[in-house]
Amino acid sequence: MRFAIGDTDFLLDGEPHRILSGAIHYFRVHPDLWADRIRKAKLMGLNTIETYVAWNAHAPSPASFSFEDGLDLGRFLDLVAEEGMHAIVRPGPYICAEWTNGGLPYWLFADGTVGVRRDEPGFLAAVQGYLEHLAPVLVPRQIDQGGPIVLVQVENEYGAYGSDPVYLRKLEAMHRAIGLTVPFTSVDQPMGTMLEDGSLPSLHKTGSFGSRSTSRLERLRQAQPTGPLMCSEFWDGWFDSWGEHHHTTPAAASASDLDDLLAAGGSVNIYMFHGGTNFGFTNGANDKGVYRPIATSYDYDAPLDEAGRPTEKFHAFRSVIERYAPVPVLPASMQPGGSGRLESYAYSSDSLEARVAPATDVAVRLDRVASLRSLLPALTDWSTHDTPPTFDALGAASGFVLYRTEVDLPSGGVLTVGDEVRDRAIVSVDGTVVGVLEREHHDRAIALPAVAGTLELLVEDQGRVDYGPRIGEPKGLVGGVSVDGVPLARWSASPIALDPVPAAALDVLAAIEPTDGDVLAGPVFAAGSFDLDSADDRYLRLDGFRKGVAWVNGFCLGRYWSRGPQRTLAVPGPVLRAGRNDVVVFELHAAAARTVHLLAEPDLGHTEA
Repeated sequence: MRFAIGDTDFLLDGEPHRILSGAIHYFRVHPDLWADRIRKAKLMGLNTIETYVAWNAHAPSPASFSFEDGLDLGRFLDLVAEEGMHAIVRPGPYICAEWTNGGLPYWLFADGTVGVRRDEPGFLAAVQGYLEHLAPVLVPRQIDQGGPIVLVQVENEYGAYGSDPVYLRKLEAMHRAIGLTVPFTSVDQPMGTMLEDGSLPSLHKTGSFGSRSTSRLERLRQAQPTGPLMCSEFWDGWFDSWGEHHHTTPAAASASDLDDLLAAGGSVNIYMFHGGTNFGFTNGANDKGVYRPIATSYDYDAPLDEAGRPTEKFHAFRSVIERYAPVPVLPASMQPGGSGRLESYAYSSDSLEARVAPATDVAVRLDRVASLRSLLPALTDWSTHDTPPTFDALGAASGFVLYRTEVDLPSGGVLTVGDEVRDRAIVSVDGTVVGVLEREHHDRAIALPAVAGTLELLVEDQGRVDYGPRIGEPKGLVGGVSVDGVPLARWSASPIALDPVPAAALDVLAAIEPTDGDVLAGPVFAAGSFDLDSADDRYLRLDGFRKGVAWVNGFCLGRYWSRGPQRTLAVPGPVLRAGRNDVVVFELHAAAARTVHLLAEPDLGHTEA
C-alpha cells in the first residue's frame, strides 16, 4: 500500500483518506494493557494510533538502548496493525509530552558542551545514533512495507522554541537516511510565526490546538496553501501539576470543536485518547518563571481515563465521528453506564481470558519500617567531592541524592545555595530535619541551629523541565553551598536510585520484624503485604501520608503528594498477582498512619480546586 499527501487530501493507494487518530503513549501504559487501549480507540471510531518515542526511556545511559518490556515499540505497533489501524510515529528527538527532559537523555548535556535542539555537531551526532537504533523497528513497519506507519513527525513544535532551518533540514535528512519513506510532518500552534519557523517546505505542516478549530485551520491554510488540513494535536483536556487544580474541559464543547474540525474536511489526532500514567520518575515539569512539576497521573481528561474506562467525552466524540465515518458496534460493557471493560482482554501477554472484578477494597498495614539512613548501605555508595556535584555528574538520571558534610557552627548560621535548588532539599543536622528548600518557592537559604556534626541535604529531582529554554539543565545544589557566606567543602554524595529499589534494600526490609504503632517519621521506608484472590486494576490511596514514592511488587507507581490534586496512584492489574503481594512506601516527611488502601473501583484521585 502507498500513503501520500495530495493537493487536498491524504491519499491511501490513490484514494482520499481522512486520518482519525488518537494518542496513546506506549511508555505510559503497562504493555499488557496496550491491546485493550488500542481496541477501545477503534471502538470510538478511530482508524489510527499516534505515539511519541521517548528517547531517554530507551537510552538510560550512553552505552545502552532497550526495546524490552514496556519499551517494546515494535510490539506496540504490531498490535496497532492487528487491529487493522494505521500508526503515526513522532520520534522527536524532542517530544515535550510533559515527560522528563522532553524525552532528551540527561546524559547528553552532562558536560555542558552539547547543544540543545539546534545545528550543533554533538547534538546531531547523538540524534543520528538514536535514529539508527530506531531504524530496525520503524523502517519495516511502514505502510509501503506492509506495516501500519503512515506518517512520521520531525521534531516537535519547534516554532515555539527556535527558527533554525539548517537544523531542521539536517534532521529531516537523518530520518530519510535510515530508510523512512512515508511522508514527514511538522506540528506547531497556529499562532504568530510558529508554523513558518517550525517547519520546512518539504514537511507537511499540521496544527496543535484544542479550540476555535475553524480559525485555527484558516491560519494553517494561510501557512500552507495546498495539502490536507490536519490538527495533529487536538487538545481535548490538559495535564495536572502538583498543587494546582485538576484540569477538565466540557465534553460538549470539545465535541463541538471536533465537529467543526471534521466539517472543514480536516484530519485529526486526538491528544490524548488515553493519557495513562507517569510511572516511576518520568514526569516532566514546566518553568515559566515558577517551577511546576507534573503530577503522576496523566489522565488528561481524555476519552479514555487513566483507568482505561470510557468517559462522557468518549461517547460525545464517537457521536461526532460517526457523522463522518463508519464506527464499529459498541459492546454493551462500553455503553454509557457499563463497566468499561473489554471482557475478551486479560492482563496477560499470553492469553485473552475474561477478567473478574475484585469485590472489596483491601487495607494494607505497613508493619516493617526502616529509616533511610539505616538502609543507605543497601541502597548506594558514597563518593567525595570538594563541592556538591550535580545529579548529572554522579550519573543520576532521576530520584534523590543525599549530600553530607561535617560542620562546626557554635552559633548556627544561614545556609545558602549559590544559584538554585533543583528541585527540593530536606535539610538536616545530626539527623534532625530543620527545614525544606523548594525551587518552586525560589528558596535558597535557611537558618541553621548551633551544630558541631553532620549536615545533610536530601535533594529530590521532581522532574526535568520538558518545555522551553530550561530543557537540559542539570539537577542538584547548583552553585555550591555556603554558611554565612563561607563556602562549605569536603562533601560526600550518595545517589539514591529507586526505580527499581535495589534488591539488597528489599531484602533488608523483608527481614525486619513487624512493629506496632502508627506514626511514621521520615525519611523512612515502610513495607507491608496483602493477599488477593485475583489480579485486576487497583488504586493505592495513602491517607495521612505527605510526600514520597510507592511501589507494588517492585513496580514503581510514581510519586504521591498530599497537596493534590491527585489522591491515589494507579496500580495496573498486570502488576498484581493472585495470592501474596507487597507494598513499599518511601515517605519523606511523616505519616499519621501506617495503613494504605488498595481500592477496587477507580477513584482517579483528583481534588477540584
